[in-house]
Amino acid sequence: QVHLVESGGGLVQAGGSLRLSCAASGTILTIPIMSWYRQAPGKQRELVAAMHSSGLTNYADSVKGRFTISRDNAKNTVYLQMNSLKPEDTAVYYCKSVASWGQGTQVTVSS
Repeated sequence: QVHLVESGGGLVQAGGSLRLSCAASGTILTIPIMSWYRQAPGKQRELVAAMHSSGLTNYADSVKGRFTISRDNAKNTVYLQMNSLKPEDTAVYYCKSVASWGQGTQVTVSS
């Protein structure tokens, strides 16, 4: 079971970009799916993007065309590139492997 640490969150204006990183304490080569979730205040945690080890990706409809998930197996790191950010993207973003969650990183988008 790997330990996950997210980074890269912050405050950005609407229309801006951020790149989140999720560093794993061990290899992610054997982890079939790595995912990003988010949770806004008063709302349930929701899937944002997922990436299979084969390279297949899946995105929430609300972020398609704006967010891109990628993984660097050599660095044991998963990324979430977020472009054209909107105030409704404001949330705590979490990285998830099969059995582990990171501690989350706050993303705030101002209008």
